[in-house]
Amino acid sequence: MRIYENPEKTSENRLPPRSAYIPGGCSEYILLNGQWRFAYYDRDIDVPQIIMQWDTIPVSGCWQLHGYDSPNYTNQNFPFPVDMPYVPDDNPCGVYEREFTLQSKWGRVYFMLEGVASCAFVYVNGHYVGFTQGSHLQAEFDVTEYVSQGVNILRVKVLKWCCGSYLEDQDMFRFNGIFRDCYLLQRPEGHITDVQILPGGASIRVQLQGAAELKIYGGEVLLHSGAICDEYEFTPEKPVLWNAEKPYLYTVVLERNGEVLRFRTGLRRVEISDRFELLINGQSVKLHGVNHHDTSKFRGWCQSLEEQKQDLLLMKKLNINCVRTSHYPPTPQFMELCDELGFYVILENDLESHGFNRRYANETHAYDMDSCEYPGTRPEWLAEHLERMERALEYHKNFTGIIMWSIGNETGHGTNHVKMIDYVRRRDGSRLVHCEDASRRGENRNADVYSRMYLSPQKTEEAAQNYNLDRPVFLCEYAHAMGNGPGDIWEYNELFDKYPKLIGGCIWEWADHVVTVDGVQKYGGDFPGELTHDGNFCCDGMVFADRSLRAGSLEVKAAYQPIRTEYHEGVLRIFNRLDFTDLSEYDCTVRVEWDGRTVSQKTMRLQAPPHSWANIAVDHVPGICRLGAYVTCSLCRDGYEYARTQHQLPYIAAEKALCTAPARIEEDARQIIATGEHFRYVFSKHDGTFVSLAVDGKEQLESPMALTLFRAPIDNERKIKHLWTNEAVWEGENLNVAFHKTYEVTLRGNVIEARCSVGGVSRVPALRYTLRAAIFADGRVQLQVQGTVRENVFWLPRLGFEMALPAEHNEFSYYGYGPQESYCDMHHGAAVGLYESNAEAEYVNYVRPQEHGNHYGVKQLTIGDLEFTGDGFECCVSKYSTQALYRAEHTDELKADGKVHLRVDYRCAGVGSGACGPELKQEYRLAEKEIDFSIQFAPKGKEGA
Repeated sequence: MRIYENPEKTSENRLPPRSAYIPGGCSEYILLNGQWRFAYYDRDIDVPQIIMQWDTIPVSGCWQLHGYDSPNYTNQNFPFPVDMPYVPDDNPCGVYEREFTLQSKWGRVYFMLEGVASCAFVYVNGHYVGFTQGSHLQAEFDVTEYVSQGVNILRVKVLKWCCGSYLEDQDMFRFNGIFRDCYLLQRPEGHITDVQILPGGASIRVQLQGAAELKIYGGEVLLHSGAICDEYEFTPEKPVLWNAEKPYLYTVVLERNGEVLRFRTGLRRVEISDRFELLINGQSVKLHGVNHHDTSKFRGWCQSLEEQKQDLLLMKKLNINCVRTSHYPPTPQFMELCDELGFYVILENDLESHGFNRRYANETHAYDMDSCEYPGTRPEWLAEHLERMERALEYHKNFTGIIMWSIGNETGHGTNHVKMIDYVRRRDGSRLVHCEDASRRGENRNADVYSRMYLSPQKTEEAAQNYNLDRPVFLCEYAHAMGNGPGDIWEYNELFDKYPKLIGGCIWEWADHVVTVDGVQKYGGDFPGELTHDGNFCCDGMVFADRSLRAGSLEVKAAYQPIRTEYHEGVLRIFNRLDFTDLSEYDCTVRVEWDGRTVSQKTMRLQAPPHSWANIAVDHVPGICRLGAYVTCSLCRDGYEYARTQHQLPYIAAEKALCTAPARIEEDARQIIATGEHFRYVFSKHDGTFVSLAVDGKEQLESPMALTLFRAPIDNERKIKHLWTNEAVWEGENLNVAFHKTYEVTLRGNVIEARCSVGGVSRVPALRYTLRAAIFADGRVQLQVQGTVRENVFWLPRLGFEMALPAEHNEFSYYGYGPQESYCDMHHGAAVGLYESNAEAEYVNYVRPQEHGNHYGVKQLTIGDLEFTGDGFECCVSKYSTQALYRAEHTDELKADGKVHLRVDYRCAGVGSGACGPELKQEYRLAEKEIDFSIQFAPKGKEGA
């Protein structure tokens, strides 16, 4: 058995894990990142002393992104046969080599690998040093006896797979190489090996082996100085406690033999109340969280310090206070930033064996742990499970932000996992233990929180009301943010606020994973050699790969925002959702708008302690409005808006005299023509709709004004897409290939009545309807659609009028939810107002093209020379047709046809998070069987003339 296939021999000569630090003082730190020599082989080799031909490759880096092997995205399936612990004989191998120089050799010399996938053999000056597995776990080697003063040669052989790959089946692109920092340390003999400063309570407790000089600072102020031997506990006179809103850190400095170690630590307690709340320093806290993979748009697993900081600062702007490090430990720099910026962290071990659920072709995808075929149930894998948890805990134990240790993800729950939990409890009682796999097996008492993935809101509420669940309820993954979405985030957070036991959750996930090729973002299945893949399921971030925002990002920001408001009879009540911050630290602005125009505004500082209410009188006398009146409350700090809420105000509806005189109408066998001073409309008896709308002699339509039911499916509809389309592998309503049938058209006075149906190819019509169009002398057209949806139609993606306009009608304005796209279940991050936009600005660059640009709650839309009005319709303007969006799998396949594509809809279904989360709620579906809606349009500025 090869060493890298032996689960009982997953390292040689690797040092025991210690806490994370870079020593200073007399010690030397030599960062080895940069260009290395590199040789790639299709299978494992015995590395020769002399390699005749070298390429170069950057470290840190992933070799698949530098021309070796191909990227592969797979979620659950292993990319090799499930033949534990063996891996394929053709096991690709990369050999790294570089020189380093020691000006002098005076102490102990160590080589540290912060991350290497999947395993590594280390050589110095031709001598074998050691071996390690555990891709996202640090590995340190003592190389003192192998190095000398002057130039030395370091070589690292890395294999694509090892037995540890059975424990690293995370949902991500699979990469290899030295992908995190690697460096040398030269330290004095007798140096400090490990330091423990576990955060907890109001004291700083420092533990190490042996003596050292200790200093503790609060800011720049020296609070304590003196000698320490093994252990010392210091209690500041006025302790300042750490929390995610006010992340105050003390500085601990240790010195021995000229070497200086520096740590930053906070004071905080983590507890569970008798109501099963999560308490931080005695205060009930909700976790407004996100799952964070290490992913860079161009560098794969390699995130620079600047990129990590950008991620966390952007999370702060989106009101996120919690990060789950899915599904492995992060870099120590990431944890330092979490402590400094203020984040509660669920630190996850590098452990996932999800692919065992699919090891058989007829597998039901359940965790059949009684089979004893999982690593988590087999005794020969116990040591490696315990060691991975130990390495994760020991290296990160001193970071204040960590409030839970997670033993892994989607590994099942076997005897080895139970022993891991037992180890964590013995080793560190200052944090909670998280294990979603334990919770999935019922009311398992092994973990400290009941953690679940993708519970529906209904099931989440049932868990909150389950008195047999005597622990906090935490959704470690929820609101799947794939493509256009998520659309259910607001409802979950209303439940979190309602029930003390619901302590919050983490959205799946932070950013899209992509590999960019020639400017095009690629995903699973786009690369040669991908024998199994999961398509674009990796494009499931709440921000794009370049960290730009979309409507789903702003919906999360709104759901997590620090206030909730109520309005009643002239009083705006504001609730402070923050846990440790008074609202007086923010600028609160209250603005009253009529028809999108500000009529009054005031900015103030509110006095509202955490979890309390403040009241503001709104000076509003109902006035005459055509579209609506609203009060908007925003919360800003340092010029940035962290929260915004909006409430409708009472108003006096403007009375507008409408022309009731009929238009001049002519009829022949093929069409009905209505004319007036400014318009000429043509209604086709064949098409059952308007085929020409000319205003002041200018044609407004490039295609008929068709009643349609289809939209380009979004990623969150991947499970139900077959119910609407006729893709080769599916059988559905075939709404993407729909036929329109006109049975009869009649004219009575100025009212056209058309009996019609819409149905997909090979199917009974999904909708039978009557369209009535009343046309008046000023060009106003009152449209009414009354119809019946076939009883056994699942539900419709949308229903409304779809048409193409000339390219010059690119600009438009609307009164409704904006400025970003909005849907019935995703509009809390938007606001009702009067907006101007254009077709280019409405496009949302989802990695896989899909439905986008909808606006919810619209009362007025002006585009070209037409104005549409109604009582809360939906609209969409795009430079792409529905069919173009539907056909394209990548952005470079998306072709504009030079037209402006307009939808004016009765309703558009919500977006939900059904790609992985629960089904779209009934109330957000277009599921009614009897349809009755009205909308009107008229020449712009001519209505009522």
